[in-house]
Amino acid sequence: MVDTDHIVLEKDGDVARVWLNRPHKKNAVTVELLHRLDEIIVEVDNDPNLKVLVLRGRDGTFCSGFDLDELREKYVGSTTAMDVAVLSARVCDRLYSMNTPSVAVLEGFVTAGGFELMISCDFAIAAEDARIGDFHIRRALFGGAGPIYRLPRMIGVRKTKELMLTGKLLTGKEAEAFDLINASAPADDLDKLLAEFIAPIVDKSPFMMKLTKMCIDRGLDADIQSLMVMEHLAVGNALQSEDAREGVNAFLEKREPKWVGR
Repeated sequence: MVDTDHIVLEKDGDVARVWLNRPHKKNAVTVELLHRLDEIIVEVDNDPNLKVLVLRGRDGTFCSGFDLDELREKYVGSTTAMDVAVLSARVCDRLYSMNTPSVAVLEGFVTAGGFELMISCDFAIAAEDARIGDFHIRRALFGGAGPIYRLPRMIGVRKTKELMLTGKLLTGKEAEAFDLINASAPADDLDKLLAEFIAPIVDKSPFMMKLTKMCIDRGLDADIQSLMVMEHLAVGNALQSEDAREGVNAFLEKREPKWVGR
């Protein structure tokens, strides 16, 4: 099968639905897919009508990792392998750092590069029977897009070692108990869970979503005194915004707010 669109963006009202679109390869990552995802992230972030990015895989599988046929053909045994790691890390970091909140919807295999995409999203929900894990060590490979710095911040060092040093796979239910994802549900109820999960995200001020997310993302990367200064500046910035004025007025006037995003 010849690939045409490795990844597809669908704009559904205020939701950007991004589909990994290589089901014949369990939605395995390619360099082309990474470049297109990079473009999509920028496009979504620049569209004021989009309030959340939902990342998902076609045909009941999220992503099984980097395409090993492409890896073997072009990169194994070559110094260009470093280029792939740099690209993967850059795209995953752009996904993590984007202003628009992101939700990974996990089904089937969520391994290696797919696992890295998942931990780069702000939120993750899963089908209870999904299979989720870093997996790289099973093939004597090393993940180049976030496991050693994203994962310990999410679940701690011991649980990170448990996943990365064993290559074990968790079900969606187990991943929820592991504090690796936000919620899980039976596969047939996953769409309902997604709708319920994103509802309290898309109705918030885009300006405050951006500011709050930016501050949380830096919350473990500096000393407390520096973070207090950042917090003070964020408070001052928020109180000068039109959305803050609208939020207060809407509450006092007992009506729903109408956000302008600034």
